[in-house]
Amino acid sequence: MDYTSFLTSLGTSFFIFVVLMLLFTWLSRKPGNSFVYYPNRILKGLDPWEGGSRSRNPCAWIREALSSSEQDVINMSGVDAAVYFVFLSTALAILVLSGLVLLPVLLPVAATDDNVEIQKVKGNSSTSFSEIDKLLMGNVKGGSPRLWAFLIATYWVSLVTYFLSWKAYVHVSGLRANALMSPELKPEQFAVLVRDIPHVPEGQTRKEQVDSYFKSIYPETFYRSMVVTNNKQVNKIYKELEGYKKKHAHAEAVYNESKKTGKPEGLRPTIRTGPHGIVGRKVDSIEHYNEKIKELIQKLEAEQKVTLREKQQPCAFAFFTNRVTAASAAQSLHAQMVDTWTVMEAPEPRQIIWSNLKIKLFQRIIRQYVVCFIAALTILFYMIPIGFISALTTLDNLKKLLPFLKPIVNIVSVKTVLEAYLPQIALIVFLALLPKLLLALSKAEGIPSVGHAVRATSGKYFYFTILNVFIGVTLGGTLFETFKSIEKEPNSIVSLLASSLPGNATFFLTFVALKFFVGYGLELSRIVPLIIFHLKRKYLCKTEAELKEAWFPGDLGYATRIPGDMLVLTIVLCYSVIAPLIIPFGVVYFGLGWLVLRNQALKVYAPSFETNGRMWPHIHTRVIAALILYQVTMFGYFGVKKFSFSTLLLVPLPIVSLLFAFVCQKKFYRSFSDTALEVACRELKEIPNMERIYRSFIPPSLSSEKADDDHFEDALSQVSRVGSFA
Repeated sequence: MDYTSFLTSLGTSFFIFVVLMLLFTWLSRKPGNSFVYYPNRILKGLDPWEGGSRSRNPCAWIREALSSSEQDVINMSGVDAAVYFVFLSTALAILVLSGLVLLPVLLPVAATDDNVEIQKVKGNSSTSFSEIDKLLMGNVKGGSPRLWAFLIATYWVSLVTYFLSWKAYVHVSGLRANALMSPELKPEQFAVLVRDIPHVPEGQTRKEQVDSYFKSIYPETFYRSMVVTNNKQVNKIYKELEGYKKKHAHAEAVYNESKKTGKPEGLRPTIRTGPHGIVGRKVDSIEHYNEKIKELIQKLEAEQKVTLREKQQPCAFAFFTNRVTAASAAQSLHAQMVDTWTVMEAPEPRQIIWSNLKIKLFQRIIRQYVVCFIAALTILFYMIPIGFISALTTLDNLKKLLPFLKPIVNIVSVKTVLEAYLPQIALIVFLALLPKLLLALSKAEGIPSVGHAVRATSGKYFYFTILNVFIGVTLGGTLFETFKSIEKEPNSIVSLLASSLPGNATFFLTFVALKFFVGYGLELSRIVPLIIFHLKRKYLCKTEAELKEAWFPGDLGYATRIPGDMLVLTIVLCYSVIAPLIIPFGVVYFGLGWLVLRNQALKVYAPSFETNGRMWPHIHTRVIAALILYQVTMFGYFGVKKFSFSTLLLVPLPIVSLLFAFVCQKKFYRSFSDTALEVACRELKEIPNMERIYRSFIPPSLSSEKADDDHFEDALSQVSRVGSFA
């Protein structure tokens, strides 16, 4: 990409962001849009515009985001959101401290050398240079003493990352401890999940087996157990029933509206009884839905009884009267054989993946290996189209493959726009197709909770983006030319990656700029959710429930958001010494991201689960992985530059990084995987209502609308009322 295309991309991206920010300022002040721009505040019963959110100043939201405290974020979006902002601020601090040294030192060192001019004089036709290349490490001649500055800079970035990531780990550990010590009652802190329960002994029910087992170990503090059942059929009936209830409410709303707009008696809505309401006999919608609801309620109650008595699974929840016993039980080995009576902390009731609870230990292990294999194949499969897209979307290759486009592509204005945006947009769109597949794979491992599945998905997506986006794009432009050399000499991959980095510097500069200007501009303005909401509100929504479903925001989407941020951090780290100009782009990305997403966390997104910071060890591990990739890349690039001191001086860096990760894991990780007993022993502000805690784990499909129903209570007394969402 030439200098003009780079400036065009940067300027238009900034212009788009300014336009989107002004749109946000204008649209967010309109009362009819409050459900789109302030849903989290509305859900918590707060005034959307409290604190000056209705200001005409287009930068007012920045002041509000900056003035908010970490506790404000926790109150509105939970500890996980606060931990995510620790990551953003840590990445920002790493880049700021790195840039304070690298920019004033390395840019003059590179700019005052003349390697680019020498390459131009040699007339290397396969290499094209721009003015930006004179500011890169590539402008320093091989073996030059100037490379000492770049080697010292490599150490500086590493040391800054060690210091700030350690500091962040300590801070997040404190956040997690404070959350777990909270006097607020959390049902999951009084329960453990019991899996791999052995066969029921003769003469006992499953519930009696679980109760007797835990009573013998915890005679003073065990409360009761809840056996998990297979709810596939009852969930199906429940879902159908809820669907008819929504349709009935919608029909009632349509009928009431007709009384206001037409005749006083109104016009009763009708529906055909055939498939999808298209064919068949025409009947009164309200009466038809009433009949269906009555029929399904009877069917649901019958299926509940069958499920509770006959579809029990070899897993259960055990409840204790205090948090210390539950925390201790979750960390203890209960059976001599590790594949029986497996006990772990209970997830939040709202994030349990019920259908996975029944999966046995060795089945879970096998599933993990199978999923890892499939994920690896997915990464390798995507490597081909990613590399193809990277190669295809360079104009030179595009003209070779599609000669008839030459007259169009050679037009200066068209060429400028294509070079500025085509590769980046193609890559971003291609990546949007992957997350659901990776989430499904993670759930297939037998993971018991949504939070755990999101972390697993995030890990897979991170490695995918690194291998396919960073490495794939870096090599993609020369993939077809270099494949044979890699085949002949596989060990050349590090030096090949290193030598390919400078040629892709401007691509990644514009890629990062596109993500923070256009990406965060769309995030802030919420144009797409706004349009969808108003279309649904005008044409589809007739009830309050339908309206809420239309504007409900969801959560921050950690499964894809964190890997996306990690990709940018990896790119900026790997280019920080080779192309220091990328550091300001990284600073703007994480600084702007911190501001925009803080606004969204305080006003827009509503958390769908809470893990109290369990995602942090995952984030920290990926930060160190990015650092190691940076160090290995620099080792390779110094080799390309034929700097003899690099072999001796850079080899220790990856080793130190691995040792650093090992020390952090040993010191901190256990407190994230388990609850420390000194944390669990803190007093609550109220005496726990154990029956309420117990019933909070009952899924809706097994809840009875008749509280005093004899047959339901009889079933409850014999077995558990809990079931599994299959």
